[in-house]
Amino acid sequence: MRIAVIGAAGYVGGELLRLALQHPDITEVVATSRSQAGRPIAEVHPALGALTDARFAGLTPAEASRGQDVVFLALEHGESSRVAGEVFDAAPGLVVDLAADFRVRDLRLHESYYGVHAAPEFVSRFTYALADVLGTELRGAEALAAPGCFATAAQLALYPLRNAGVADIPALFGVTGSSGAGVHPRPTTHHPARANNLFAYGVLHHRHDAEVLQAWRGWTASPSATARLMTHSGPFVRGIHLTMHATVAPEFAADAGARYAGAYAGRPFVRVTEQPPELTHAVGTNVALVHAAGNGVTGEVQVMVALDNLIKGAGGQALQAMNLALGLDEAAGLRLAAPFPC
Repeated sequence: MRIAVIGAAGYVGGELLRLALQHPDITEVVATSRSQAGRPIAEVHPALGALTDARFAGLTPAEASRGQDVVFLALEHGESSRVAGEVFDAAPGLVVDLAADFRVRDLRLHESYYGVHAAPEFVSRFTYALADVLGTELRGAEALAAPGCFATAAQLALYPLRNAGVADIPALFGVTGSSGAGVHPRPTTHHPARANNLFAYGVLHHRHDAEVLQAWRGWTASPSATARLMTHSGPFVRGIHLTMHATVAPEFAADAGARYAGAYAGRPFVRVTEQPPELTHAVGTNVALVHAAGNGVTGEVQVMVALDNLIKGAGGQALQAMNLALGLDEAAGLRLAAPFPC
């Protein structure tokens, strides 16, 4: 199987390359980058020196996509919309976008968080690829929109509550590492600003809210349903730790752990734990660790999710969705154990 990773010089692109180069069904990988064309991949992603001596190609998206079985778009937001037409015209077997461009099907909802869509004609071609919920429903998709990292954690916390009689607005408090902000340093991602620090951002209007609301409204069949994502930047590099609080039917809360275990039974990359998860137990893997606790008297539930933002929240989930869409082993290339201590 031949694949291309367009925009492979960033953190997400590097993770995609690391995983793809070890995937048993992938025989050829083309990595493109406008800024790094001609440089050895291992100079930009040093850990990949053990896997490849290839260089970044300076191909256009159309050139890179032609004849490929799968094309991954690991581009900044807005760039996928700009190149989607030429990528589809090149007729690869499957397109997987890791940016936010095609995640939200409701154009009004998209506009409220991202502005007017630059390529609305392509939105309907993409399937939102929350792999751990949709599973084999992704089989045969021609284009996948990989979920965002915060949105993945939030949706995995919310999904089992879709029929739980939620009586309030679920509150989702999450903390992410600096790698989620991308490879280019900014004042809020520069190490001296992040180390020994914790701060909120995207208050009442984080972009991943759009995905969370889209899913929550669909699952509850309520177009006005709301969930509130509260995002924070933490003093670490990788991972997201998210805690959700909600009030549900007391009988659900009394059996919350078992309900969550049942919701994710058979899903290879969601592990429901008996104790609240630690971030270092998830970093380096494609696994989301989930713990649910409830009070059968008050109906309160608290759910904790820990995941690696660059793997489960980006490159790993994209490969998982690719496996499902193509009918491959869902876990192919993704059987990763976390390093410990991290």
